Amino acid sequence: MVDNIVIQNDEIISVGELNKSAKYLLENNFNNISVIGEISNLSKPSSGHIYFTLKDEQGAIRCAMFRNQNIKLNFLPKDGDQCVLRGQVSIYVPRGDYQLIVKSIEPAGSGNLMQKFEALRKKLDQEGLFDNNKKLKIPSCPKHVGIVTSPSTAAFQDIISTFKRRSPSSQITLSEATVQGDNAHISIIKALNRIINFNEVNPDNKIDVVILSRGGGSIEDLWCFNNEELAREIYSFPIPTISGVGHEIDFTICDFVSDIRVPTPTATAELVTEFNFQFMDKIQDNKIRLHKNIINIFDDLKQVINLNNTRLKSPITLLREKSQRLDNLDIRLQQNQKIILSNKSNKIKMLTSSFSNKNPITKLHLIEERIDLIFNNLHKLLNERLKIKRSLVEKLFKNIEILNPLSILDRGYAIILNNKGLAVKSSNEVANKEILKARLSKGSLDIEVIKKNE
Repeated sequence: MVDNIVIQNDEIISVGELNKSAKYLLENNFNNISVIGEISNLSKPSSGHIYFTLKDEQGAIRCAMFRNQNIKLNFLPKDGDQCVLRGQVSIYVPRGDYQLIVKSIEPAGSGNLMQKFEALRKKLDQEGLFDNNKKLKIPSCPKHVGIVTSPSTAAFQDIISTFKRRSPSSQITLSEATVQGDNAHISIIKALNRIINFNEVNPDNKIDVVILSRGGGSIEDLWCFNNEELAREIYSFPIPTISGVGHEIDFTICDFVSDIRVPTPTATAELVTEFNFQFMDKIQDNKIRLHKNIINIFDDLKQVINLNNTRLKSPITLLREKSQRLDNLDIRLQQNQKIILSNKSNKIKMLTSSFSNKNPITKLHLIEERIDLIFNNLHKLLNERLKIKRSLVEKLFKNIEILNPLSILDRGYAIILNNKGLAVKSSNEVANKEILKARLSKGSLDIEVIKKNE
């Protein structure tokens, strides 16, 4: 043997020496070769190495990809995948197995697809379709969420599960679409147009944000999201769009042209439901606003009472009207108070349901107790204020009763009226034999002037 190669002669060699010679020849002549075929019988033992067979219609070869190489892969190959392998042909000496030592694996055709991807990305970028200044703002508190995906995908189930956990009160509408295959981009465009038509027919229940979603896969699986027609449709779409296609390492043209890109379908739902975590601050703001509104109502009542006091000219009728109005204001105040507190209670109940998995129950109970305390204190304060105002009104009523001329008649006095109905203040205003009317506390008398006394 020379340099580990057995020279063809009559020398008798061992099996091991033969395999070593073949190994040397193969490794030195096929040390950087690319082979295309279908993966089968893939296994990954605890060592971290990958073993499989690469086959086509004409043959098959065993393959091994050691751990230090396969940790560099951005995808995990599986049985049935068409792949391009780059590596070194060798022989496993102990068994004489002919094999390919794999250094890299790429999905078949991915190189050409990546060239198409980069060309389209560069073209659309130059046209301004990726300009951040032209992107729509995602609403912070969306009420109605549209989802464009296939209902059979794991991505859709992940989104629904996230909404149920973080925001069960959110309204979700699915616009079904095919998300894989040659004509998938057409199906997605139709799904987007259905959402536009839905908003035109339902102006009071419009979808205000759209999630475009699909789970991970190979570049071929996600290729429909690299379609130019679909990209332009999303760019001109009038509703804010969130792209959640593939895994974190996957990028598509739709990611760049959408108003925002998130790494996974689940992350899209988390982004949309983020406002629920800010709801506690809104409750606090509403409580402060409620307190201010009640104070303003009291101030308005005070002004009304003061204004009525200044306008009090006659009597009992006006005072009774003001007293009745005060009663009406009391009823309205209590009704408004109940409505406001009922609304806040409903919001607290919704918040309790939304945060059921994060156990905010203790905080919600504390808030409910504080609201109840505020309600009781306000009710008590209201009753005290009304009691004071009623006391003042009653006092005024008594004072007016005292000053009422009719009250003087009850003490035995009478009012003398002439034939014109005017009060007689002097004997000079009447003549002898003139018939006058005496107004008493109860009833009246017709009297005749017999004699005038100066």
